[in-house]
Amino acid sequence: MTEEPAKLGSRVRKWREGQKMSRRQLAEATGLTEQFIITLEEESLCPAIGPLQKIARALNVRLGTFMDDQITRDPIISRNKDRKVDWSVQRAQGRRASLIFYSLAHGKSDRAMEPFFVEILPEQKAEHELSSHQGEEFIMLQYGRLKVVYGNETFVLEPGDTIYYNSIVPHYVGADGGEPAGIYAVLYNPD
Repeated sequence: MTEEPAKLGSRVRKWREGQKMSRRQLAEATGLTEQFIITLEEESLCPAIGPLQKIARALNVRLGTFMDDQITRDPIISRNKDRKVDWSVQRAQGRRASLIFYSLAHGKSDRAMEPFFVEILPEQKAEHELSSHQGEEFIMLQYGRLKVVYGNETFVLEPGDTIYYNSIVPHYVGADGGEPAGIYAVLYNPD
């Protein structure tokens, strides 16, 4: 496990405590369990984007607040050689991370979008859990093949293909064909 997820949990805790909010209050405001909040803050839980967006909304901050240092610079240049893991998502219990996120906007605190490069590792299971959250997503596949389940439809993207959708519709994004995939993703949450 990298140090980045621990930093994520400590930043959530910092913002929660700064607003004089208990873990129970945050859980109630987000619809998440208090145990989820405890695990995130203390045990380096690596959550998906949906729960993080709920927490950000409840704390009245943008999602990127948990990943960067609140120093605004313009323009922001993200050098490929300097990228560091911001957080990873483990979709199956006891398995390695399935999604590895790299923020592409460190240092811009007033941004309205959340751009990421995401490495997606293949998963063994045939059934995939769909997720939904507020906002919109734009994805461009850089390498590999990408399976996107959107509501009742399934799409397979090839390198260079893009997809843009409303994230409130249940969806799943994963590597297709047993090989890793790499995507550029931009999330927008109008809140």
